[in-house]
Amino acid sequence: MKKIIVSLALTFAVALVANAESPKKKVKALKVGDAAPAFKIKDTNGKEIDLAKLTIKGPVLVRLTCGCLGCDRELPYFQALHKAYQKEGIRLVAVFAEPDEKFAKYVKTKKLNMLYATDPKRTSWSVFGTKTMPSNFLIGKGGKVIAISKGCDPSGLIARNLGDKTATLLNTAKVDIKTQVDKNKKPVQPKK
Repeated sequence: MKKIIVSLALTFAVALVANAESPKKKVKALKVGDAAPAFKIKDTNGKEIDLAKLTIKGPVLVRLTCGCLGCDRELPYFQALHKAYQKEGIRLVAVFAEPDEKFAKYVKTKKLNMLYATDPKRTSWSVFGTKTMPSNFLIGKGGKVIAISKGCDPSGLIARNLGDKTATLLNTAKVDIKTQVDKNKKPVQPKK
């Protein structure tokens, strides 16, 4: 028994030393005013989404997210934001952390109205210099980061704030995303 414990302890110590000695590639966190990173990803149909090409045409909101309960409750606000400002030129690119197999069912039930891709290894998070789930990056026409929000807010306040910044960026009337979605929500029935 002592041999097993000593062996496990040595294995653990070697792993710690190896991890300490192998330098991890640090990715610089983006800040407002920075140039957007070179970002390309294939959507679930294999078509390339190229951030640089999208920002030539107009602003883009990149959302790094997942299908957890909180992000799922936040999704309708971002869908409404995209719908509200799409005619003025905004594009929403959602990158989900789920694998394709799980995501196909999610797409059908949520009726996504935006560009989307899956990234189960979360390499997109590294490109944007974040570990936070979800993270949102509003990027202006030409590729400059205009706004960043991190964290989940199922109440819709983050989406509303990003929607207001989008309206200002596009020089158009603000749409109250939060009120619009909240009035269409079905009331939650109490459990019996």
